[in-house]
Amino acid sequence: MTATTGSLVTAAFSMVMILSVTASADDTGPASSKGGKAVDEAPAGVELTTTLPEEISVDNSSKKTEITATVKNEGDQESGEIRLLVVGFDGLVVKAVQGCSAIAEKDLPEGSNSGFSCGVGNLAAGASTSYAVDATYDLGKAGKICLPVQNADGSKTFWQQGPVPFGTTNPSPNAPATPLLLGTDNQPVAPGGDNKAPGGPKELPKTGFERETAPLGAAGAALLAAGAAGLWWSRRRPVKP
Repeated sequence: MTATTGSLVTAAFSMVMILSVTASADDTGPASSKGGKAVDEAPAGVELTTTLPEEISVDNSSKKTEITATVKNEGDQESGEIRLLVVGFDGLVVKAVQGCSAIAEKDLPEGSNSGFSCGVGNLAAGASTSYAVDATYDLGKAGKICLPVQNADGSKTFWQQGPVPFGTTNPSPNAPATPLLLGTDNQPVAPGGDNKAPGGPKELPKTGFERETAPLGAAGAALLAAGAAGLWWSRRRPVKP
């Protein structure tokens, strides 16, 4: 897939838009908007949200997993042109999102390892669109995913789910697959297939930015908390082609 042009450095960015493709992955259990929050005010009558599966399964040999990312318009008016970003952190690496464009490495938000932009288009009132996300998950680490919903040029973020973790407190290194729950910090497996030694769990790596950031306002979008982690989406002047 062609890397998206534009700039996203903890920021909204401009990029080539493509038509969205509805798809689904083989997830387990119901979908949830856990870790999500409205950010910038959406147009009147528009209510945008996203959902992720409550549970995913990671193949212990290949580290592969599938996730369904869904964006919904729960309002009574059309959304206008919007896009969905799918961004991975730490042990969760987004490899592909069907019908979406990869975000260039230089344009990824700080702290993330991968990302894709999906041109959702104009979402009708009450409608939803789902995207099949192919990913890998290193069970020796924590892993998080983030789903911001923005307007077409990225100047506003109407909704952001995450960065929200998938994980388990009971790793299964000897099983064919390990189920991970949304909103659960992963307890990594120590070398040799054993859990961490007694004496309390080791502090997990934190997603987000360990640095000072500019205040909110015209130059920034929003910092949303998801457990102890957050993600800045501040504006930057788009790069002209």
